[in-house]
Order: sequence, then C-alpha cells, then structure tokens
Amino acid sequence: MVNVQIKRVYEPAGDEDGYRVLVDRIWPRGITKDDARLDLWLKEAGTSAGLRREFSHRPEKFQAFAAAYRRELEGTEALERLVELAREQPKLCLLYGAKDETHNQAVVLRELILEGLGGSER
Repeated sequence: MVNVQIKRVYEPAGDEDGYRVLVDRIWPRGITKDDARLDLWLKEAGTSAGLRREFSHRPEKFQAFAAAYRRELEGTEALERLVELAREQPKLCLLYGAKDETHNQAVVLRELILEGLGGSER
C-alpha cells in the first residue's frame, strides 16, 4: 500500500507529510526554501508555460487541462521518478502553489502516480 497526498506548499510542513516534493515548474511566491522544507523540487513535473496560460486556473477548463497535462507527462522521466518515489517512500507529499485545492496539477499527478502503481492506495 502507498500513501500519496497533496498539499499547498504554503501550509506548514508536518511529520505526517513524509517525503515532500514540489511539483511546480516555477518557485511559489512569498515562501523561502527553508520554510518549504522540501526533499525535492521536481520542476520537470510542473505544467508547461503554454498549458498554464491556457488553463489560467479556471475550474471550467480543468477537464481539458487534466487531459492535456496527462499527455505532457506521458512517458517522462519526471513521472517515472514520482512513481519510483511512491514505491520507495512510506509517505509521499506532492506540494503545489495554486490556491484552488481541487483544480491543480498535483491532483492530476496523484492520479497518475496511483495508476502507475496499479491503483493501490492507503
């Protein structure tokens, strides 16, 4: 069983987070690297600039965004690395900077990681 969670990088880090990975291509505003308490910044897992502009964090565009983002990540080393980390770490926490907690790239990444693990979830 695997534990993959998502969390805003602006929320305080906790022991329950486990291995903390920032999955934004751009560093989040207003937070220091010390405050973020990252184990890894995997920029390559973030969305491309074009896709980010197209989505503009508009919930009505989320389904199209998610499909396009899945295509962007298909077969990438970044996704393979996240699946590998999920296998190795007792807990994996995907960190993101977006304000919307249900319409962001970390939601899509979590689904992809779980699919890569065969759908196992804890």
